[in-house]
Amino acid sequence: MTEFRTPGNRFHSQDFIKPDGRPLTLYGLAPIEVTSEIPSPSPEAVDARPVMRWHPLRGEWVMYAAHRLGRTFLPPPEYNPLAPTSDPEHPTELPRGKYDIAVFANRFPSLTLTAPQPEPGPAGTRAGVGACEVVVFSQSAQGRLADLSDEQMALLVAVWADRTTRLAEGGTVRSVLAFENRGVEVGVTLHHPHGQLYAYDHVPPVQARMLEQAQRYHTEQGRPWLGDFVAEERAGGERVVLDDGLTLSVVPPFARYTYETWVLPARPAARLSDLSADEQASLARVLKDALNRLDGLFGGRMPYLMTVHQAPLDGEYPEFPLHIELYPYLRAPGRMKYLAGTEQGAGEFANDKFPEVAARELKEVVL
Repeated sequence: MTEFRTPGNRFHSQDFIKPDGRPLTLYGLAPIEVTSEIPSPSPEAVDARPVMRWHPLRGEWVMYAAHRLGRTFLPPPEYNPLAPTSDPEHPTELPRGKYDIAVFANRFPSLTLTAPQPEPGPAGTRAGVGACEVVVFSQSAQGRLADLSDEQMALLVAVWADRTTRLAEGGTVRSVLAFENRGVEVGVTLHHPHGQLYAYDHVPPVQARMLEQAQRYHTEQGRPWLGDFVAEERAGGERVVLDDGLTLSVVPPFARYTYETWVLPARPAARLSDLSADEQASLARVLKDALNRLDGLFGGRMPYLMTVHQAPLDGEYPEFPLHIELYPYLRAPGRMKYLAGTEQGAGEFANDKFPEVAARELKEVVL
């Protein structure tokens, strides 16, 4: 068992190997205690052979992972693969014991560090090299990410930082994206509260574009974009949903989704590991507040996509703006935001509501 530290903070973790060979790490606010065998839904080793092909007109890679067709899809309540194993005859992914968060290698990965080189094919076919991890937020199958305590939310931020550091250690991974899909509306097939981590051997187009724009701004203005953005939003005030001094939640003036919310550190930072313990705890609290406001908006669970944007890992990029983006998929009660013609065909969003109005509605939510 080991302790892992963030600046000024100390948490606990313990590493294990599953019967099928996949790694598992348990994290806790207190020392880890495991009271059962480490399980796997199957003892067979994962045989993933993902490949990638280059899209010459969009300038981006497309992942192909045929083995994912067999992944678990909306299982019955009595078989929840993300809950601790209750019947050894029907093992799940997690053991029984005392811990708060679990991370394990995805059994159906879109990328893997051991992907074999495929036969030559069209569009620059190559091995789908990277890593995919599942982050289970809680042992309980009920509830939401926002139901975690403030301390557990701070632990999750520290876990994201720790996994990013670990995935970068081999030198293959150049970018890590932590995210959560929530709701059947966005394609979720397991309702147990969980997220994922994708680690890429390249910088994906969204992060590459962010870095390019941030570097251009820094060259032209002589200072990071994030610092100026925070100052401008604080000065205006109408789009700031919550400001606790160290972290802000904002409906950005360029929001693409109706209630799109960003959670940002008040000072420029490039990665979660750049934040102090107090800043990580603040980020966690403001994120929790933002999630609760989205659910309170229409009196039910808001389907959303959450993405955590950090700088690439192949160098130092102080210009990159660390931040979390929340994309809510309801634009009004019962009305989904579908990505249609202009969004899919041109890459330009049409929004039904000005961000200033959306921010005011979010601020008025009673928690």
